[in-house]
Amino acid sequence: MKIYWNGDSKNIIGNKVRMLRIRNGLTQEALAAKLQLNGFNFSALTILRIENGTRFVPDYEVKALSEIFNVCYEELLD
Repeated sequence: MKIYWNGDSKNIIGNKVRMLRIRNGLTQEALAAKLQLNGFNFSALTILRIENGTRFVPDYEVKALSEIFNVCYEELLD
């Protein structure tokens, strides 16, 4: 897998994840726990890195996050 990075951010969904997490009244720990219950290896640190744009987010994780937030994945990518 090749990862393209412009030097600023390793993902484009971080701000949207933060906004959706806060809107749903979740802490980073609670979001990580929900993802773990769905079989994904997330921690609060993983969520922090996604929100800060310092962690690459593969497509299957974008799908998992969209399912947790009950939004289409396109909304995360906007």
